[in-house]
Amino acid sequence: MAGGVTTRPADLIGGALREFGQLFAMGLDVFAGMFRRPFQVREFVQQFWFVASVSILPAALISIPFGAVITLQLGSLTEQIGAESFNGAASVLAVLQQASPIVTALVISGAAGAAICADLGSRTIREEISAMEVLGVSPLHRLMVPRVQATMLVAALLNGMVSVVGVCGGYFFNVVMQGGTPGAFLASFSALAHLPDLWVGTLKALVFGFLAGLVASYRGLRPSGGPKGVGDVVNQSVVITFLLLFFVNFVISLIYIQIVPPQEV
Repeated sequence: MAGGVTTRPADLIGGALREFGQLFAMGLDVFAGMFRRPFQVREFVQQFWFVASVSILPAALISIPFGAVITLQLGSLTEQIGAESFNGAASVLAVLQQASPIVTALVISGAAGAAICADLGSRTIREEISAMEVLGVSPLHRLMVPRVQATMLVAALLNGMVSVVGVCGGYFFNVVMQGGTPGAFLASFSALAHLPDLWVGTLKALVFGFLAGLVASYRGLRPSGGPKGVGDVVNQSVVITFLLLFFVNFVISLIYIQIVPPQEV
């Protein structure tokens, strides 16, 4: 490239692999740090309250149209093929297994994750992180671990709320707008759904919360170029988290389908 520096594809792939390796290694360190004393209880409580306060309202508002859209789309499809009696099971299972964990993780990553990344990035460019290391304080144990724990716990709790709101919204729109039968909606759900469907949604929420907090903290500790660099790593953290969420969701769903047998009618 004239007047510039040409970046080879091999260099881009190598850089991406190094970043992924460093992120994976930091994830292992953070996971191990969750069980290491002393526990940062005060920092955890503060971060838990912050993450919950900025995420609960958007999650509740988004879950209503999510559940409604899924129910309306599935209701239209089941009506075309003459399987209206299975609309309740299909919509509720879609909300519990897929929509609720994804909605929860996207809200936490976009709201709380961006704020966490900006906070740690500002601390880094002000050399607070370097000062902590000089004093012998581990930034990973003191700052990252409580933030990741907070995003995991909030994700699990919000997932339950989003599931309830999404199912209730889907039930309302199916019965009121599509003329469905309340008894048929509930009967099909109770016939085809089972407890592992709820557990897999909760597991996804925990894993997604871990990823959201980890990526936000990882990118927040690596800004470059002053305040502009902080803004860049915030955008990068959100994008990377979204990509990881959908990939990990596919992997967990694939494993779940292979391990847990479908419920017989």
